[in-house]
Amino acid sequence: MNGGPAFPRPASQEAHRHGMHEPQVGMTLRDYFAAVALGSLNVGDEGRAAKWCYQMADAMLKARES
Repeated sequence: MNGGPAFPRPASQEAHRHGMHEPQVGMTLRDYFAAVALGSLNVGDEGRAAKWCYQMADAMLKARES
């Protein structure tokens, strides 16, 4: 479960002219939520911080389903 793309954009007309037909997907919503959670931390253990951020991201995605 990653929530899909955070900021999807369709392929632009310019991209089509250059043979690129894939949309720009970018980061997942889960990654975006984890990055936002990271901004609220002030800890020294990066491993624990990263794990906590993704736990918060997963909780946010679950809350969106309700």
